[in-house]
Amino acid sequence: MLRRTLVAFAGLCLCPLALQAQTHGAGHVSSPKEVLGFNIGDDYQLANYTQLVTLWKRWAGESNRMKLEEIGKTAEGRTMYMVTISSPENLKHLDRYKEISRKLSLAEGLTDDQAHALAAEGKAVVWIDGGLHAAETEGSQQLIETVYHLLSSNDPEALRLLNDDIVLAVLVNPDGQDIMADWYMRQTDTSKRTFIGVPTMYHHYAGHDNNRDFIMDNLPESEAIANQLYRQWYPQIVYNHHQLGPTGAIVFVPPFRDPFNYVFDPQISLEVEAVGTAMNQRLVERGMGGSAQRAGANYSTWWNGGLRTAPYFHNQIGLLTEIIGAPTPIPVEFSPSKQLPNGDWPLPIPPGMWHFRQSIDYDLQLNRAVLDYASRNRDTLLYDIYRMGKSSIARGSEDSWTISPKAIERAVAASRKADPKLKATSVAETLGAMGDPTTIPGSFYTTVLHDPARRDPRGYILSADQPDFPTAIRFLNALIKNGVTVQKATAAFTVDGKTYPEGSYVVLSAQAFRPEILDFFEPQNYPNDFAYPGGPPKPPYDMTGWTLAMQMGVQYDRVLNGFTGPFTPVKDLLAFPAAKVEAVARPAGYLISHQSNNSTILENRLLKAGLPLSWMEQEEHVAGKSLGTGAIWVPASDAAKAIVEKAADELGIEAHGLEEKPAGAMLKIKPVRVGLVDVYGGMIPAGWTRWLLEHYEFPYKVVYPQQLDAGSLKDQFDVLVFPSSVYGLDGRYSSIPMPPVGYAISGTGIVHSEPAAADVPDAYKATTGFITADKTIPMLNQFVAAGGTVVAEGTSAALGAALGLPVSDHLTEMGADGKLHHLPGEKFYIPGSLLKLNIDNTSPLAYGMPKQVALYYDNNPVFNLAPDAQHSHTTAIGWFSGTDLELSGWAWGQQYLDGGSPFVTSKIGAGRVTLLGTDVTFRAQPAATFKLLFNSLLLSSAEEAKP
Repeated sequence: MLRRTLVAFAGLCLCPLALQAQTHGAGHVSSPKEVLGFNIGDDYQLANYTQLVTLWKRWAGESNRMKLEEIGKTAEGRTMYMVTISSPENLKHLDRYKEISRKLSLAEGLTDDQAHALAAEGKAVVWIDGGLHAAETEGSQQLIETVYHLLSSNDPEALRLLNDDIVLAVLVNPDGQDIMADWYMRQTDTSKRTFIGVPTMYHHYAGHDNNRDFIMDNLPESEAIANQLYRQWYPQIVYNHHQLGPTGAIVFVPPFRDPFNYVFDPQISLEVEAVGTAMNQRLVERGMGGSAQRAGANYSTWWNGGLRTAPYFHNQIGLLTEIIGAPTPIPVEFSPSKQLPNGDWPLPIPPGMWHFRQSIDYDLQLNRAVLDYASRNRDTLLYDIYRMGKSSIARGSEDSWTISPKAIERAVAASRKADPKLKATSVAETLGAMGDPTTIPGSFYTTVLHDPARRDPRGYILSADQPDFPTAIRFLNALIKNGVTVQKATAAFTVDGKTYPEGSYVVLSAQAFRPEILDFFEPQNYPNDFAYPGGPPKPPYDMTGWTLAMQMGVQYDRVLNGFTGPFTPVKDLLAFPAAKVEAVARPAGYLISHQSNNSTILENRLLKAGLPLSWMEQEEHVAGKSLGTGAIWVPASDAAKAIVEKAADELGIEAHGLEEKPAGAMLKIKPVRVGLVDVYGGMIPAGWTRWLLEHYEFPYKVVYPQQLDAGSLKDQFDVLVFPSSVYGLDGRYSSIPMPPVGYAISGTGIVHSEPAAADVPDAYKATTGFITADKTIPMLNQFVAAGGTVVAEGTSAALGAALGLPVSDHLTEMGADGKLHHLPGEKFYIPGSLLKLNIDNTSPLAYGMPKQVALYYDNNPVFNLAPDAQHSHTTAIGWFSGTDLELSGWAWGQQYLDGGSPFVTSKIGAGRVTLLGTDVTFRAQPAATFKLLFNSLLLSSAEEAKP
């Protein structure tokens, strides 16, 4: 059927393309079946990554239409490959086309005429990937088949696409493809092949969250991909394949629902719609029904951090499709309402059985639609990415404003104050409706929406003398990985009356990727979004506020006027700048600030070497400069000196040699035995916690329910960490966005789907089981009573009630039945936002932190302490104060948080239970709150030091 379709369409193409077939027609390219023994898309068949690489290497030797290159390594050490596909003639001049794409994307030093000439000369560059979420197995298989068709097809359309386009094809999660395909294919009996019960996540650290890392690029795969997208090839289109079609449909296709983000170029949303329309149209023209768009799913273009969404902030067209399908045939469900066509659902499809090959055929057509659009609009795409970059540079070079819902609210409020007779229209109405009759005097456009004090910054300065400069370096590296130019000060300089030291960094806004810069530094302001006035909130696609500089606790100055200085662009990723070890002739030891997250690495290196260290219980000063709370004291020795000096050089940790040991109380820190709790199949928050523990050099062991239930825990561990979602999967506070691989979604929530015991591989039998009230909780009580520490994050903070802490839910109201009920979403809803939180940094659990932080919050638990909590040694480490808490995102009903505490710690007998109600390590991004976990771990083995 596919071949007939392509031939029929080819008849519409111009005859000169037939001549091209003589110059770059495909020779014999081995079919997947010739190499693998089965066709891609055959029922019950799935190729793993090893087989994909075998095919690609075979084809690289058979076809003159492709170039195979390594682009990085995966978390498990596999090689990532990229296939570059175009005509043989284009491949001869690949460096030239790559340079054209770069010049037009960065839009620097070009006139419009020069840009037009480059656009006419260049080729459209299109990224097509697959397999990011490896459980969505169709994505990897369609990529294999797409590459094969582009290499082997000689129809006129294919030849035109090869002539006009350059395709970058990448399997973006090699580890996951091997994990999922090998698990499915392990059964020789095809009727028994299933994905249920995969024993590990399909990415070693992130699982499903590997598509949430394209802002930090912590993972090696993310960094390799970002390098190709924003530092090497600069494609105009990025097509990210996924697999989760809406009920009653086959595939979700762009365009997406509102809101779109206010900082990127408005042309992005129009171009996404144009390409999406071409994709839908190609399916409908071929009678391939079941495509949905816009309101057909909740995908939007608001959030930055996905492989598909990050390109918007780089003036690139990001595309997502979500298709059904599996190697085991599945039914297309009958959803009666989906049989009525509308603008978002143009061609319904009848219910019935669906085979894997049908999904492959759909994706082949969708890929062709994208490449066809790129071919027919090649000059326009290339020039438009230049135009958007040029516009970004212009806006960063002059006074400009980003209009947000809060800005509209201010304008309406100002007009009402000026004229109390103005119709009392709600802000929601003012922001809404086409044909909304509400108007206010135009003067408020100038005085409020273009208030000079609220204009966008011309740039940002990160001073080298901030308390945690190494974390600022990590932040700057995230910008650099995403293609932003960062500049370093080669001498001290002054801007707006403030002097900054040499070694400070500057990020100017006048860059093509200005949307990315604003997104990293400025607050997001998500609009109120409800199903209807007074109704429930419409869940966003992902986070609503994530301002990375705030999450990471980076100190920076926003500069509203143009400025210059002794700045030089940084050419590559930054190393931590070497710090000083202030030496004295005969040091008694070294005093080190607790404020840098990297100080934790130093502590772990000292402990590993068997060397002593302590935390000062009062704030320390050196030469009149505060080191913050909990300064680290390291007694002098040759071994300590070597480790401290190496940390200063490699980690940027300043150390102060003192002739005498500081007076005052100290906590002696000893080596700590960390147990990280997880469950069969792996939980995403546990994976990110593993990543953090390894990067900050904590020794740890993963613990599963069977080991917890066996008891004798204090003989093995000092502290047990329960990441979010490991305990209380059905808790009322929040739910994880996607289940782990070993779980499935049911109508009532998350249900465990461990395989039968006989189907569990021997290596994973010890990882099965559940955390239960009757077996696990008594063992945890014994552990704490014996002096152990339990740290529970996010939803796992429900352990507090199970372990008897004197806390209750803060977010409640009295119901008509006279009982307290958790607040409904109509009154309280804060999905993935940043809030102001007060911190008691005199508590050892918060040593080194400032008195206020930007807290990542996602409808998490917030606690009230019982009136007698202090008598049971229970205290709050952090608390909300006031009714205006939102820093970034959407905080509906934020006033209800006032007085509540997300972080609570309780001494129970010789042990401790600490509840971190929010995920303080969420996706390894909120560095501002990492210390709450790090300190909790190190404190678990601490004891009062003898004078």
